[in-house]
Amino acid sequence: MVDFSTILMLIIFTLSIAFMLWRPKGINETIPVTIGAAMIVVLGFVSIQDLKNILSIVSGPSLTILSTIMMSIVLESIGFFKWIAQNIIIKSNNSGIRLYVYINLLCFFMTMLFNNDGSILITTPIIIHIIRFLSLKPHQYTPYLISGALIATASSAPIAVSNISNLIALKIVGLDLNGYVKIMFIPSMIGIFTMSLLLYFLFRKSIPKQLGLISIHDKPSNIFTHPLDPSADTDIDHHLFKICIAVVVITRGAFFALSPFGIPLELIGLIGAFVLIAIRWFKRRMGIKDVVMNSPWHILLFAFSMYVLVYGLKNLGLNTLIITTFKEIVEQGAFNATIIMGILTTVLSNIFNNLPAVMIGTLAITEMGLNPALLQVAYLANVIGSDIGSLLTPIGTLATLIWMFILKKHNIRMTWGKYISITILIIPVALTVSLLSLYLWVLLVLL
Repeated sequence: MVDFSTILMLIIFTLSIAFMLWRPKGINETIPVTIGAAMIVVLGFVSIQDLKNILSIVSGPSLTILSTIMMSIVLESIGFFKWIAQNIIIKSNNSGIRLYVYINLLCFFMTMLFNNDGSILITTPIIIHIIRFLSLKPHQYTPYLISGALIATASSAPIAVSNISNLIALKIVGLDLNGYVKIMFIPSMIGIFTMSLLLYFLFRKSIPKQLGLISIHDKPSNIFTHPLDPSADTDIDHHLFKICIAVVVITRGAFFALSPFGIPLELIGLIGAFVLIAIRWFKRRMGIKDVVMNSPWHILLFAFSMYVLVYGLKNLGLNTLIITTFKEIVEQGAFNATIIMGILTTVLSNIFNNLPAVMIGTLAITEMGLNPALLQVAYLANVIGSDIGSLLTPIGTLATLIWMFILKKHNIRMTWGKYISITILIIPVALTVSLLSLYLWVLLVLL
């Protein structure tokens, strides 16, 4: 018999997630989840001690992600991303297939260097400017837009620092960053490559063989009538570009090199961001106002509030339900743990969104009493479900919803039905390949 407290908690959680995804009148997604979190704290579903535990879990990952977004703001302000867009067209050399490959690589590396949400914010306007400059027809630009979005979002799986939910869960299961990459990089890359290949074969008739440009090399350096950053200096400073990218790469490498020595990831990330800001000031005399104004500081409150909501469900027995239902099956071995947790998180992600889904799944497996190796396998399957399986519907990830919003802002029609008609053919296969690759790879390196 479900009691009133459980019903009330489910109502608050459902409404909070629904309003976070709906965002009526463009309200920030932090507002509904913060209101929901405050309500369940007042109602006593989450204790003060729980709040302290949550703060210790989410503060570091949130600051790490925030630092990468600050870096992307600096790079955008010096015209780096617009320069990339111009060069993608030039390097494509009139080939639509080559353009498809370059756009996929762009989205992959942007997520690897920054994070999935930041990558969507950076790459989607770039792709839109490219397809409009090339005057592509709707059926021709769909492959570039949707493959870019799916690759950018899925590419948060290979390294944990590209996704806030991955970082939070990483801390819970006690897996370090290098250990994560050792086990996860190869299987997730196989899944991403499979996804890109399937998308190409699905869209191969829509991707133009020739882009129809007479001579892209004759175009002026500022090829876009609506630059990504109208206030940015149009002069290209290649020396500054090289220095800034070097800082980003060194910062990313420092995550893996220094974290085994106990240096917090957030400290490394923030130092890298401040170095980048200082270099820009030295070279361009640009202050920090744009970084302060454009950085999503609310991400700290968002992650905290979301975790409070999940903790409320945990305290009312959701974890117990998951453990009771799946523990015996998961305990039978790595194959069962991989498939069951990957599918479970996929389903939860496409119902609730992947952030609460991966949190729910991770909290559940930590209480199943699994041995350390099996716990890590179940967690990594969780991540694949939340990063790749979640792409089945637009509701699955915040990055996908941001992508849909950007398309609407630029008057590009992309309905849920059109999106799902494509992903239903791609994501189940990519998810299956990723999970099976994880299982086989684990047999080699872990068990």
